[in-house]
Amino acid sequence: MTDAFYEVLTRRRDVRAEFTGEPIPEDVLSRVLGAAHAAPSVGLTQPWDFILVSSKETRTAFKEHVQAERAVFDRSLPADRAETFSRIKIEGILESSLGIVVTYDARRGAPDVLGRHAIADAGLYSVCLAIQNLWLAATAEGLGVGWVSFYREDFLRSLLGIPAEIRPVAWLCVGGVNRLHETPDLERHGWRSRRPLEAATHLERFGGQGAVHNP
Repeated sequence: MTDAFYEVLTRRRDVRAEFTGEPIPEDVLSRVLGAAHAAPSVGLTQPWDFILVSSKETRTAFKEHVQAERAVFDRSLPADRAETFSRIKIEGILESSLGIVVTYDARRGAPDVLGRHAIADAGLYSVCLAIQNLWLAATAEGLGVGWVSFYREDFLRSLLGIPAEIRPVAWLCVGGVNRLHETPDLERHGWRSRRPLEAATHLERFGGQGAVHNP
């Protein structure tokens, strides 16, 4: 059981080009959303909501917006990075089975949110935990997930009728896949390399580098 859990962790990928477009069985989608909704949250506020988007018209409008934002980013890059970026697919909006937009409502449980008084973003962190739960559950179910981040929040609010007080945190492309790559896309295409655990581990104080150990 332990091995299976770690296998899911290491197999999880940010999927772009591998979606099959096959419908997600209702019981599978229910389990995946249930896993997301079971995530821990600050003050038990559960500040997330999940918008399921299957409309081709809506997804096409979002894709066009994302492609426009891609062009903005591309123009900001030096020539060598732009050439590398040109090989990277950034979304699977139409190829995936479903779009799941995850939102954050800071008003839920307010004003007395237990645990948020000193860390204002604790509720946002809670939403990210729900997204991670969803992603791992989807991977365990044989589905792929791709997080689309090339969008303006106000555009997505307008597109989906999200109230101004609620923040759209992620558009997740979800669906069946023909494979999950061994190596993440950004590494495969040479955009960035993964740094080793030892470089991210500090002993006692920041900057105290050393091997991971148990006292």
